[in-house]
Amino acid sequence: MESLTYLTLDKDARQMPQSDIDAFAAQIGGGVLGAGDAGYDEARKVWNGTVDRRPALIARCLADGDVQAAVRFAAKQQMLLSVHAGGHHIAGNAIAEGGLVIDLSGMRTVVVDAAKRRARVAAGALLGDFDREAQAHGLATPLGINSTTGVAGLTLGGGFGWLTRRLGLTVDNLLGVTIVTADGAVRTASSSSEPELFWALRGGGGNFGVATSFEFQLHPVGPEVHAGLVVYPFAQARQVLRAWRDFTAGAPDELSVWAVLRKAPPLPFLPESVHGTEVVVLPLVYCGDLEAGQRAAAPVLQFGDPVGSALGPTPYAGFQTAFDPLLGPGSRNYWKTNNFSTLSDAALDVLIDSASRLPGPECEIFMAQLGGAMARVKPEDTAFVGRDARYIMNVHGRWSDAGDDEKVRAWARQVFQDAAPHATGGGYVNFLTEDEAERVAGSYGTNYPRLQAAKKRFDPGNLFRMNLNIEPASGQ
Repeated sequence: MESLTYLTLDKDARQMPQSDIDAFAAQIGGGVLGAGDAGYDEARKVWNGTVDRRPALIARCLADGDVQAAVRFAAKQQMLLSVHAGGHHIAGNAIAEGGLVIDLSGMRTVVVDAAKRRARVAAGALLGDFDREAQAHGLATPLGINSTTGVAGLTLGGGFGWLTRRLGLTVDNLLGVTIVTADGAVRTASSSSEPELFWALRGGGGNFGVATSFEFQLHPVGPEVHAGLVVYPFAQARQVLRAWRDFTAGAPDELSVWAVLRKAPPLPFLPESVHGTEVVVLPLVYCGDLEAGQRAAAPVLQFGDPVGSALGPTPYAGFQTAFDPLLGPGSRNYWKTNNFSTLSDAALDVLIDSASRLPGPECEIFMAQLGGAMARVKPEDTAFVGRDARYIMNVHGRWSDAGDDEKVRAWARQVFQDAAPHATGGGYVNFLTEDEAERVAGSYGTNYPRLQAAKKRFDPGNLFRMNLNIEPASGQ
């Protein structure tokens, strides 16, 4: 190969001589892959099976210096650039078609300082890596609910999960970030060093550079929590969801109860006659004393007549993997999301009606219960602004046959449209898809102008644009 065709930031095609590629590859610890190289096709895969992009080059970075070299190379060549950490984001922005991928997936170190209750986590680590190391010391920080999610992407978009009501968002427990910015410099962002950059990184996504490691505050959690599932028949959905809404309005911060409308998977505690039928699933976690958790969660069993339940002492790290079988890589996925400050009867009716028309056995609508500690942080204190969201809806379209693409996407869009009059208008950026660029500004609300100013300061040329993009502020 004498030259390589690649795409610029403006999607223009240019040629790059092999000598430039060879010189660049010599600077990258894990090497550089191009089409035809062994490992290229595996390295360009991401979690969402609808994403099938072919980057010009993949730089397999193993250290901060590798990332610096890759950022400087992309900036010099004006090459379209993306960052692959966990590769779990629905939009698939980890892979730049015709561009350069900075691949951090080999950087998965997690170092726990149990005495200080802190963890240093490399950008390629997955939630399972973090949970496993922290739980070895009976510690945790709020993360998501799927162990194969990347820590980096989850964190930069805000991050919520079972511990959020008690301990806040992932970004509320973030102490510092090591990041390579568009000028190729390595910076440490914290409350005392680069505080404006640190503010922007707590919810502003991958707009400001390549985060290579994170420092988190840890908290005593588990190792067992009171957790599990309660499953109700869909015929009781209206009664159950209204009871769930009323109950969660006064639930203690230690308890999180979510609601999922879907077809029942073949769970061992459910009768076979229920498998594949529409159900209401209420997954819950109480993070605290086990007996107190049993008492606090007991009313969830009284919302109707359950078809099955499985509640009890559960290893926290184990429950963090409970939904992995339903969220494995390679399936086709399309999401739509809304934030809700309240759930009226009419809003619940929209969800129930939509769930009666599920387009496939893997599709679902879930409502995450938030509030608690998350809501007690001021919206202006971090880039993440949706502190008024007491519930976040994710319309999760998931399927395997490409022939069903339009059917599932149309269903998800219709649910979103029908629910929108009852929602806040905001959205969770980690759930926004590739066709929702117009929702980015609204998802940051009053924080958006400040984010644009930070973008102009740290990435004035918008090198980092393969994301839910925040454009640099215009003018002087």
